[in-house]
Amino acid sequence: MQKFGMTLNLKEGEGVIEKYRAHHRAVWPDVISGLKTVGVTRMDIFLRERRLFMYMETTDGFDLERDFPRYMESPRAKEWDALMRTFQEPVQDAAPGEWWAAMEHVFDLNR
Repeated sequence: MQKFGMTLNLKEGEGVIEKYRAHHRAVWPDVISGLKTVGVTRMDIFLRERRLFMYMETTDGFDLERDFPRYMESPRAKEWDALMRTFQEPVQDAAPGEWWAAMEHVFDLNR
């Protein structure tokens, strides 16, 4: 199992946070099955004001550079991603071209 922590922000604007929450209360089944197909075994997204934190667990062979593009080959995944990007924006210190900014894993209670 591999673990990933990533962050981004929701855009400012009336209703953005509630619309984002509503979409995640009813995630499309194709999105969930597509993530599982490429090796994502767990994904949790946390919210504080406009900041999102995503915790993800994957199979040992998962590679972000290889497997997320495979997931994005699905028209439904592309549609979901385009919809989510209407609510999201990278954090200020994200690398050029980085959407969900990778975070360093610094502590594990069970390690």
